[in-house]
Amino acid sequence: MEPTNTYIVWAYGFYLLISVLLTVWVARTLSKNGLVFLVEAFNNNNRELASSVNHLLVVGFYLINIGYVTLALKYGDKPANLQQSIEFLSTKVGLVLLVLGGMHFINLRVFSNMRKRAQLKNNMRPPVPPQQWVPPVPPQGFTPPPAAQPAR
Repeated sequence: MEPTNTYIVWAYGFYLLISVLLTVWVARTLSKNGLVFLVEAFNNNNRELASSVNHLLVVGFYLINIGYVTLALKYGDKPANLQQSIEFLSTKVGLVLLVLGGMHFINLRVFSNMRKRAQLKNNMRPPVPPQQWVPPVPPQGFTPPPAAQPAR
Protein backbone atom coordinates (compact mmCIF):
# COMPACT_ATOMS: atom_id res chain seq x y z
CA MET A 1 0.00 0.00 0.00
CA GLU A 2 1.48 3.35 -0.98
CA PRO A 3 1.82 6.13 1.66
CA THR A 4 -1.01 8.25 0.18
CA ASN A 5 -3.51 5.40 0.53
CA THR A 6 -2.38 4.85 4.13
CA TYR A 7 -3.33 8.41 5.05
CA ILE A 8 -6.71 8.04 3.35
CA VAL A 9 -7.52 4.74 5.08
CA TRP A 10 -6.50 6.00 8.53
CA ALA A 11 -8.35 9.30 8.05
CA TYR A 12 -11.50 7.46 6.94
CA GLY A 13 -11.23 5.05 9.87
CA PHE A 14 -10.85 7.81 12.44
CA TYR A 15 -13.62 9.84 10.79
CA LEU A 16 -16.06 6.92 10.94
CA LEU A 17 -15.09 6.02 14.52
CA ILE A 18 -15.39 9.58 15.87
CA SER A 19 -18.60 10.29 13.94
CA VAL A 20 -20.40 7.11 15.01
CA LEU A 21 -19.32 7.57 18.65
CA LEU A 22 -20.55 11.17 18.63
CA THR A 23 -23.85 10.10 17.04
CA VAL A 24 -24.39 7.38 19.66
CA TRP A 25 -23.56 9.76 22.52
CA VAL A 26 -25.93 12.48 21.27
CA ALA A 27 -28.71 9.95 20.58
CA ARG A 28 -28.46 8.47 24.08
CA THR A 29 -28.44 11.92 25.66
CA LEU A 30 -31.49 12.99 23.66
CA SER A 31 -33.25 9.73 24.42
CA LYS A 32 -32.68 9.90 28.17
CA ASN A 33 -33.54 13.58 28.58
CA GLY A 34 -36.22 13.73 25.88
CA LEU A 35 -38.30 11.00 27.52
CA VAL A 36 -39.24 13.44 30.30
CA PHE A 37 -40.70 15.88 27.74
CA LEU A 38 -42.54 13.12 25.89
CA VAL A 39 -44.13 11.74 29.05
CA GLU A 40 -45.40 15.22 29.87
CA ALA A 41 -46.57 15.73 26.28
CA PHE A 42 -48.66 12.57 26.59
CA ASN A 43 -50.43 13.92 29.70
CA ASN A 44 -48.18 12.15 32.21
CA ASN A 45 -50.26 9.01 32.00
CA ASN A 46 -48.91 7.13 29.02
CA ARG A 47 -45.27 6.38 29.71
CA GLU A 48 -45.33 3.33 27.44
CA LEU A 49 -46.40 5.41 24.43
CA ALA A 50 -43.84 8.09 25.25
CA SER A 51 -41.10 5.47 25.49
CA SER A 52 -42.13 3.95 22.16
CA VAL A 53 -42.15 7.33 20.39
CA ASN A 54 -38.80 8.14 21.99
CA HIS A 55 -37.32 4.91 20.63
CA LEU A 56 -38.65 5.65 17.13
CA LEU A 57 -37.13 9.13 17.26
CA VAL A 58 -33.75 7.65 18.24
CA VAL A 59 -33.87 5.14 15.37
CA GLY A 60 -34.64 7.95 12.92
CA PHE A 61 -31.84 10.02 14.42
CA TYR A 62 -29.37 7.16 13.90
CA LEU A 63 -30.51 6.57 10.33
CA ILE A 64 -30.22 10.22 9.31
CA ASN A 65 -26.90 10.91 11.00
CA ILE A 66 -25.08 7.69 10.13
CA GLY A 67 -26.46 7.98 6.59
CA TYR A 68 -25.00 11.48 6.37
CA VAL A 69 -21.65 10.30 7.77
CA THR A 70 -21.33 7.53 5.21
CA LEU A 71 -22.41 9.72 2.29
CA ALA A 72 -20.08 12.55 3.29
CA LEU A 73 -17.15 10.14 3.25
CA LYS A 74 -16.96 10.37 -0.53
CA TYR A 75 -16.82 14.18 -0.79
CA GLY A 76 -13.87 16.47 -0.25
CA ASP A 77 -10.15 16.31 -1.01
CA LYS A 78 -8.35 13.09 -0.18
CA PRO A 79 -5.45 13.50 2.27
CA ALA A 80 -1.95 12.84 0.93
CA ASN A 81 0.06 13.61 4.08
CA LEU A 82 -0.41 13.93 7.84
CA GLN A 83 -1.37 17.62 7.75
CA GLN A 84 -4.04 17.02 5.12
CA SER A 85 -5.29 14.02 7.10
CA ILE A 86 -5.81 16.17 10.19
CA GLU A 87 -7.50 18.89 8.15
CA PHE A 88 -9.70 16.27 6.43
CA LEU A 89 -10.67 14.79 9.78
CA SER A 90 -11.35 18.21 11.29
CA THR A 91 -13.58 19.28 8.39
CA LYS A 92 -15.54 16.04 8.29
CA VAL A 93 -16.05 15.81 12.05
CA GLY A 94 -16.99 19.51 12.15
CA LEU A 95 -19.71 18.92 9.57
CA VAL A 96 -20.98 15.92 11.53
CA LEU A 97 -21.15 18.07 14.68
CA LEU A 98 -23.14 20.71 12.80
CA VAL A 99 -25.59 18.08 11.53
CA LEU A 100 -25.91 16.60 15.04
CA GLY A 101 -26.52 20.09 16.47
CA GLY A 102 -29.17 20.77 13.84
CA MET A 103 -30.88 17.46 14.57
CA HIS A 104 -30.74 18.25 18.29
CA PHE A 105 -32.52 21.57 17.80
CA ILE A 106 -35.11 19.97 15.53
CA ASN A 107 -35.81 17.37 18.24
CA LEU A 108 -36.05 20.09 20.88
CA ARG A 109 -38.54 21.97 18.72
CA VAL A 110 -40.67 18.85 18.21
CA PHE A 111 -40.66 18.06 21.94
CA SER A 112 -41.46 21.68 22.82
CA ASN A 113 -44.38 21.82 20.38
CA MET A 114 -45.79 18.54 21.71
CA ARG A 115 -45.47 19.77 25.28
CA LYS A 116 -47.17 23.11 24.51
CA ARG A 117 -50.02 21.34 22.71
CA ALA A 118 -50.58 19.03 25.67
CA GLN A 119 -50.54 21.94 28.11
CA LEU A 120 -53.06 23.87 26.02
CA LYS A 121 -55.31 20.84 25.80
CA ASN A 122 -55.22 20.43 29.59
CA ASN A 123 -56.06 24.11 30.15
CA MET A 124 -59.11 24.20 27.86
CA ARG A 125 -61.61 23.29 30.57
CA PRO A 126 -63.93 26.08 31.71
CA PRO A 127 -62.95 27.51 35.07
CA VAL A 128 -66.49 27.16 36.46
CA PRO A 129 -69.05 24.56 35.37
CA PRO A 130 -72.18 26.01 33.69
CA GLN A 131 -75.06 26.65 36.08
CA GLN A 132 -77.92 27.45 33.69
CA TRP A 133 -78.81 27.69 30.02
CA VAL A 134 -79.73 30.99 28.38
CA PRO A 135 -81.61 30.87 25.05
CA PRO A 136 -80.18 32.99 22.25
CA VAL A 137 -81.86 36.35 21.61
CA PRO A 138 -82.77 37.06 17.97
CA PRO A 139 -81.38 40.32 16.61
CA GLN A 140 -83.69 43.35 16.52
CA GLY A 141 -85.69 43.73 13.35
CA PHE A 142 -85.38 40.03 12.61
CA THR A 143 -88.49 38.26 11.37
CA PRO A 144 -88.25 34.55 10.96
CA PRO A 145 -89.08 33.24 7.48
CA PRO A 146 -92.53 31.70 7.03
CA ALA A 147 -92.73 27.96 7.48
CA ALA A 148 -92.54 26.08 4.22
CA GLN A 149 -95.80 24.57 2.97
CA PRO A 150 -95.69 20.84 2.34
CA ALA A 151 -95.70 19.91 -1.33
CA ARG A 152 -98.84 18.14 -2.65
